[in-house]
Amino acid sequence: MAVRVARPFNFVFGRYCNLCGGANPSVHCKFNAKTSSRGVSTTPFPEFANDSSIRTHDDLHKLSIRSPEIFWGRLARSRLSWAKDFNQVLDCDLKRGHIRWFLDGRINASVNCVDRHLEKKGDQIALIWEKDEPGTQEYVTYRELSKMVNKISNVLKRRRVKRGDRVAIYLPKSPIAIASMLACARIGAIHNVVFAGFSAEALAGRIQDATAGTVITADQGLRGGKTIALKKTVDEAVAKCPSVKQVLVYQRTGAEVPMGKLDSYLEKEMELESDRCDPVDMNSEENLFMLYTSGSTGKPKGIAHTHGGYLLYTNVSFKHVFDYQDAELFGCVADIGWITGHSYVLYGPLSNGATTLLFESTPLYPNPGRYWEMVERLKLNHIYLAPTALRMLLKAGDSWVKKYDRSSLRVLGCEMTTTNNSAILIKLLETGGICISPRPSNPGAEIIPAMPMRPFFGIEPVIMDPKGNELKGDNVQGSLCMKSPWPGAARTVYGDHDRYIQTYFSTFPGYYCTGDGAKRINGNFQITGRMDDVLNISGHRLGTAEIEDALDDHPCVAETAVVGFPHDVKGEGMYVYVVLKDDISESEDEMSVELRERVKTNIGGFAQPDRILFIPALPKTRSGKIMRRILRKVAADSADELGDVSTLYDPSVVEDIISKHEDTVRH
Repeated sequence: MAVRVARPFNFVFGRYCNLCGGANPSVHCKFNAKTSSRGVSTTPFPEFANDSSIRTHDDLHKLSIRSPEIFWGRLARSRLSWAKDFNQVLDCDLKRGHIRWFLDGRINASVNCVDRHLEKKGDQIALIWEKDEPGTQEYVTYRELSKMVNKISNVLKRRRVKRGDRVAIYLPKSPIAIASMLACARIGAIHNVVFAGFSAEALAGRIQDATAGTVITADQGLRGGKTIALKKTVDEAVAKCPSVKQVLVYQRTGAEVPMGKLDSYLEKEMELESDRCDPVDMNSEENLFMLYTSGSTGKPKGIAHTHGGYLLYTNVSFKHVFDYQDAELFGCVADIGWITGHSYVLYGPLSNGATTLLFESTPLYPNPGRYWEMVERLKLNHIYLAPTALRMLLKAGDSWVKKYDRSSLRVLGCEMTTTNNSAILIKLLETGGICISPRPSNPGAEIIPAMPMRPFFGIEPVIMDPKGNELKGDNVQGSLCMKSPWPGAARTVYGDHDRYIQTYFSTFPGYYCTGDGAKRINGNFQITGRMDDVLNISGHRLGTAEIEDALDDHPCVAETAVVGFPHDVKGEGMYVYVVLKDDISESEDEMSVELRERVKTNIGGFAQPDRILFIPALPKTRSGKIMRRILRKVAADSADELGDVSTLYDPSVVEDIISKHEDTVRH
């Protein structure tokens, strides 16, 4: 599904005034910064305006790799406010997994996201709260946000939350949630946001691992027209967590909920406090937050990010990947429970003084036109989506998109997981921000649909073979690694630094290993999927993403998942799960024939599926990750060994898959 925008995608660093070929330069010049005599816009990077060696985006990227101390040092001093200047830009050794940036610098994230904007932008809208029901949005200015942050900071201080303490946040996407995160940052506490939809078991595991002493939650949440009993879930989780000493409850709906001896209403506590609170000057390398993986396999990892490096990387990537211009309305619909929400709902936009959206609802409520109705009503200039949401909308067709006026929309972005997503980035949790994207780039540079393409500043991707050799040139495929350190990289797994080293730096010593496969085509990078998602069928090694790409390209298919299962002859067989779009007239038998033929044509006869199962939906975690271990167990007739499914968005999907599989086996 392609969404047309009123103006071209101007993700670029440095534009020529005749970007549009002279047909309508006013469309572009309306957004252009000052253009120098050599035709390249220098204002986006004024830090290098007087450097005669920097003429193009490529020049600037080379500088960021060759001289990171110059590139990131200048940006850190000009883009962020420091309480104390750093004395060394970086101290990094990827062989040891040792990453340190802006040494001995003192900084506070809440100051950079709120305080420094108050003089000039105090009355500007900081947050647009798009509530669950369309048309009930609320607006929060920077001055109002500042008061909320300071009051919550004082509540936490009075309740003896101090520097380095962990605070679990289990809140719906709301101004209070943003203010709570920034309040933790202000007093030096470490926020641990958990998506307000995880089960009590999943929440308890994250609280226990972080040994959090404080939990901030709400009475209830509202999502997709449904009420979610958040306080009840917290009560069940806290009963298993002896570290928790207090629970602060925000009244989102005003419903009566049981209040125990640990519980207090947040708003009542805030009424007792001043709206002024001095920020704590944090060392650049002190932890700003920890955020857990979804836990689809193994024990969840508490990925830790820091005040200085993370904040700078999100600030710069937000500004230049999305080409954000002052006074535009930016809408990232990700939840704050995920790293995308941290980086591109909160820290990236607010550190740039932007207006950012808080989307509380779902893409299908009250209908599949929700995003586009919201764009029309709020006049959003940017919308940044998740591939999971787009797959949902694909089933509904284009009519819901075309129904609404999208003329305000200048930039549409989408995350990336594998090649079958029209996307602009690789996973963010460990990287802290976008690492590979089509923009920024040289003026007029090509954009290839569904390809991340180019490394961001400071990112030096390489493709490795299984023996640890860098694969040079084009048309090569292997493991995607990073050769150089960058400020936004995660620093550790909380409480388990050995696991951090083992996961990211042991496979290819001296490189950061993403765990993803990639191809390089004409100098551009394409993500091919997780390296562990490989099938060995009759001696042929096949990446599941490559097969899924071929299947997903069928006009009747919404999404697919391919897994292996034990096969008496081949050793490993291919099992394909298929979700069709709505209102498909063809029978499943007809679709099976077409899909097998598509794989045969695109990949080869040896790659044809052994089994195809048509299902209503795939089992996904709250972050949209397909829980493939469930699909493997079902395919192997081991559905009685599924294990924990508490992190699934909709556990009932599993029952439907098992039932459909068993029916197919019987017949």
